[in-house]
Amino acid sequence: MKSITPNLNMMIKACEKASKVLIRDFGELENLQVSKKGPKDFVTKTDKRVEKILIEELNKSKKNYSFITEESGKILNKNKEIFWIIDPIDGTTNFMHGVPHFAISIALQIKGEITIGLIVDPIKNEIFYAEKNNGSYINNSRVRTSNKSNIEECLFASNNDGVKSIHPKLNLRNTGCAALDLAYVGCGRLDGFFHNKINLWDIAAGKIIVEEAGGKINEIKNFNSKIDIRAANPNIYEKMLNKLGNF
Repeated sequence: MKSITPNLNMMIKACEKASKVLIRDFGELENLQVSKKGPKDFVTKTDKRVEKILIEELNKSKKNYSFITEESGKILNKNKEIFWIIDPIDGTTNFMHGVPHFAISIALQIKGEITIGLIVDPIKNEIFYAEKNNGSYINNSRVRTSNKSNIEECLFASNNDGVKSIHPKLNLRNTGCAALDLAYVGCGRLDGFFHNKINLWDIAAGKIIVEEAGGKINEIKNFNSKIDIRAANPNIYEKMLNKLGNF
């Protein structure tokens, strides 16, 4: 693996440990699909267990850092200017239904700026990461966004299916995992991504991965509220915004 900072190395190791739980529990879901209780309670426990592992592992070396997490909310420690932002399972609905498309997402935010992003797909064994001013990578290979300029040839991901009724030629997918959508924009598998009213932990890591891969993404002005996100390769970013209009 290329030279990485101690913080990113620690994030990767924490995800490796948590991924073992995710993979094991994902294998158990097939039996739960036919049970009376169903998989929902099981997945909630997995979510919390994975988050607990991540917090414990990150706390080992950086006990003063604070946290923003999906399950526990904001956890303030001594240092209130540095936050780990964690989504233990982005793509929970996919996970619950046995669809192998979900990820662990961790970002490091320092004084309001995302400086490291890590997205781990444990099923496909893919690790997407980026550090500020150091590029974006999948596993150990440098990645860039696509360079398409014809918007009708592009592939987008979004939760906003209503756009299709106005722009039927827009190639649009709803994958159910925003973290991987942004990672895919960063490595050129997708050309753009837009999503309304999304949580910080869903997109924090992906934001810097897109940026460091040469993509464009809108500024996040309020980290404490739901976020409208727009990301794409630089050739079609403005065209995408024009297509979306008021969506």
